[in-house]
Amino acid sequence: MANQCPDRLTTFERMNRVYAHQDPDRVPIMDSPWRATVERWEREGMPKGMDWREFFGVDITAGVGGDTSPRYEEKTIEETEEHRIFTTKWGATMKDFKHSATVPEFLDFTVTTPEKWREAKSRMTPTRDRVDWENLRKNYKTWREKGYWVSAGLWFGFDVAHSWMVGTERFLEWMVLEPELCVDIFNTYLDNSLTLAQMIWDEGYRFDAVNWPDDMGYKHKQFFSLGMYRELLKPVHKRAVDWAHAKGIKACLHSCGDVNPLIPELIEIGVDSLNPLEVKAGMDPVGIKRHYGDKLVLHGGINALHMGERERIRGDIERVVPEMKKNGGYIFATDHSIPSDVSLQDFKEIVALVKKVGSYE
Repeated sequence: MANQCPDRLTTFERMNRVYAHQDPDRVPIMDSPWRATVERWEREGMPKGMDWREFFGVDITAGVGGDTSPRYEEKTIEETEEHRIFTTKWGATMKDFKHSATVPEFLDFTVTTPEKWREAKSRMTPTRDRVDWENLRKNYKTWREKGYWVSAGLWFGFDVAHSWMVGTERFLEWMVLEPELCVDIFNTYLDNSLTLAQMIWDEGYRFDAVNWPDDMGYKHKQFFSLGMYRELLKPVHKRAVDWAHAKGIKACLHSCGDVNPLIPELIEIGVDSLNPLEVKAGMDPVGIKRHYGDKLVLHGGINALHMGERERIRGDIERVVPEMKKNGGYIFATDHSIPSDVSLQDFKEIVALVKKVGSYE
């Protein structure tokens, strides 16, 4: 594969052009590998401990934010060579598989009743010690000098509530039977996230966007109806967007699964970008681009299940990226995470190909 010309723009410059729906030098490349994937790359020659983004020459973001959890006790219950079972500060008991490219398994939860939610809420006061100020003092200047894109992570909505704190089935029942309780959970997490983000902003640490994960879909379906979204969650999403836009920065949503029916709603409240456009769940990135590409920056849309198959992923990239990059507004990534069947050489070739077909020059 031919060598590519050096990048002309910094990540910050490139992203600003993408969000303005203008042509940058190339599409930004912003993805995330599983821990097992990074371990494989290190075995295959990437220097251990090196930032994989620097190694491959892709775009780099920096994140700021704070701890919005109830700060329950974190402890290890069981640990083997293959897994660890532990409790989290959100009150969940989890089983994490150390060397597998897979999501952890949630085993139990602390917040199982409205009363236990009120107890958790009392533990969530957004104090200054919930921000890693030392990290900001040490690194912020370098991030800006190197032209990184800096995002503030918010942590609120359906995803954190059902997955990390309450449990999916229980929380879906609450959305029907205890809607006011769910709205209180959504707003409490958002209020605390914004309070911590404002603390950071007031100290002079500026960020270019806010982003939050709120997985609302699964394969060919959503977790709840469009009507329920409009009633319970959409106003909370809108508050986050309005807060960001009042500061002149972008509002970026990550929502796995099939969220096709929600896209017009997200555009209506001003969401600036949507990730990850999960193909295997029923999202058609090229079709979404044709319908909404002038209103929404699209991030992702490359089937992660194809990443380890050289010819297949090459075909996907050559088909999808030229369409997605039209008129700007596209950021390259898989539709989930880079799996561990992708070798070091595989990903070098993927990056080179994306830079080639994603070039505007």
